[in-house]
Amino acid sequence: MLFKDPHVYIMTNAYRATFYIGVTSDLRARVWQHINNEGSAFVKKYRLYDLVYYESFIRITDAIDREKQLKNWYRDWKINLIKSINPQMKDLRANWK
Repeated sequence: MLFKDPHVYIMTNAYRATFYIGVTSDLRARVWQHINNEGSAFVKKYRLYDLVYYESFIRITDAIDREKQLKNWYRDWKINLIKSINPQMKDLRANWK
């Protein structure tokens, strides 16, 4: 997995109650920023420290377009998308080496 490609990602809290959708060109570094409260104020406020979904792209413009699309989705659609690759909505960082 290439973490330094453009990505769209979804972070959530322990209760899976709130979602944050972001875009980055360095997924590992961006998630680390969120976890260490150096990222979005929204992520910090709602303690959205679990990475439950991400998509890789070749071009950052495609990732930005996808982020905008996902931000307009209904909550149920987002949950279904997450569960399509992560049925138990586990923190995907556990799979990183």
